[in-house]
Amino acid sequence: MKQVEDQEILAKFSVEGTRNEAFNLLISAYQEKIYWHIRRLVIDHDDADDLVQEVFIKVWKNLDKFRSDSKLYTWIYRIASNESITFLNKKKQQNNTPLDDVSEELKESLVASSYFNGDQIQLKLQQAILSLPEKQRLIFNMKYYDELKYEEISQILGTTVGALKASFHIAVKKIETFMLNEDISY
Repeated sequence: MKQVEDQEILAKFSVEGTRNEAFNLLISAYQEKIYWHIRRLVIDHDDADDLVQEVFIKVWKNLDKFRSDSKLYTWIYRIASNESITFLNKKKQQNNTPLDDVSEELKESLVASSYFNGDQIQLKLQQAILSLPEKQRLIFNMKYYDELKYEEISQILGTTVGALKASFHIAVKKIETFMLNEDISY
């Protein structure tokens, strides 16, 4: 979606009579991208669906406070990332388990998911990504799957471009090592 279209959405949202239309435009423009971003982080389809709803509820409640100092998508993406991380942290706390165990649980749900239809190589790649620390996994997904520029990721995560490049490079090396050395677990 182009910045001009963002401005159109924001203009319509600022008028009470076209607010719902603006929000529907926003959802149709960004919902699928946000779903897949969240899904790659939390793995489970139902959890991702619930989080997408939470994200767009927050967007609806706060869109009038959007300052336009970034793209609308970047702002929504930041909300989606934060909601996903919060969800994973709650899951870790509820089960009183370390993050490594949550990653194992996510790997198991990936294998069992009726929504995952990838081949063995895709499954192994997803398992490799899930073996990364949370922040590296987030950065890898943003760069590799969502094809965001480092500058956009920097705005979303509030970190420097240099740190992002280093994290991405380390994540890629870990994934390469995993892909070469690990057997696929079922």
